[in-house]
Amino acid sequence: MADGWSIGKYAFESRLLVGTGKYPDFPTMQRALVASGAEVVTVAVRRLDLAARGEASLLEWIPKGMKLLPNTAACYTAEEAIRTCRLARELEMGDLVKLEVIGDPRTLFPDTEELVKAARVLAREGFTVLPYTNDDPVTARKLEDAGCAAVMPLGAPIGSGLGIRNPYNLRILMESVKVPVLVDAGVGTASDAAVAMELGAVAVLMNTAIASAREPVLMAEAMRDAVQAGRKAFLAGRMPMKLHAAASSPMTGLIGS
Repeated sequence: MADGWSIGKYAFESRLLVGTGKYPDFPTMQRALVASGAEVVTVAVRRLDLAARGEASLLEWIPKGMKLLPNTAACYTAEEAIRTCRLARELEMGDLVKLEVIGDPRTLFPDTEELVKAARVLAREGFTVLPYTNDDPVTARKLEDAGCAAVMPLGAPIGSGLGIRNPYNLRILMESVKVPVLVDAGVGTASDAAVAMELGAVAVLMNTAIASAREPVLMAEAMRDAVQAGRKAFLAGRMPMKLHAAASSPMTGLIGS
């Protein structure tokens, strides 16, 4: 059964979004992107070598057909982020953008005040905005009101691999907004991705968990499968949790009873 999803005017089937940083080389990155089955790949606009040509350019190694998601990594003010998104559009990378406004260089936590400020401007200018934010439902509602097409709360600090640290906040956040919620940052292994999907996220975005694995291509396959499994488990609905045991088979009508 088809289980697609959409953000604004964009529709997708894969619920795994991937990044392009930290790979040992471009060929490994390309193989991992293909193995992930992802349709969306995020690129840090400010870290692109715009002078690079041919195989020296990261963009040349992105598989054909993948949707580019330019991001504003390394931006610390709303103004920087807005300029970066405008540059991405001028470079014909599209109007679907991942908005990051970092507030602290050590933790890479977002500056939510600047984030909302940038989101308002970009939404008015016709961008489809996906903001990286914390797991605060109040901020999520402000971003939705600002015109964001989705919200992307962190599961844990960027690149930490700690997994989903506060599932309860994420559940509350998902209940607080009407736009899609994608878990972004903190995933370390396949079980983390499955948990994010089981909580009700529409998709998961990750980079370091794949790129920094001992075998990035194999991990990309694992993440693909975990996202699919987590989504199926969410749709199926887990059994109620109980304090005591409950027999799997009926206790009535037993032989010899």
